[in-house]
Amino acid sequence: MSNVRVVARVISTPESVEHVRKVLVAQVGPTREEDGCIQYDLMQNVADPTDFTFYEEWASVEALVAHSASAHLARSRPLLEGHLALPTDVRRYTLVE
Repeated sequence: MSNVRVVARVISTPESVEHVRKVLVAQVGPTREEDGCIQYDLMQNVADPTDFTFYEEWASVEALVAHSASAHLARSRPLLEGHLALPTDVRRYTLVE
């Protein structure tokens, strides 16, 4: 089975950019330590600072499911309430070529 790749976009409200950035940055270290995490990068759009994107690679669907249920993500969710312009857009991919 091939690795699972994820692209997750988080769009902050304009007034909450720094708050959202801080919450998202706090997820990176613990996530990179999770079993099955191959890559977990957080990017911020240069042209639109409200636009944050995670690029993730996981060894398996099971590792991704465990990540989704992790304590550090559970702690982050309420901290983001009221600070996002749109629901988070999470998409799973497999490598074609």
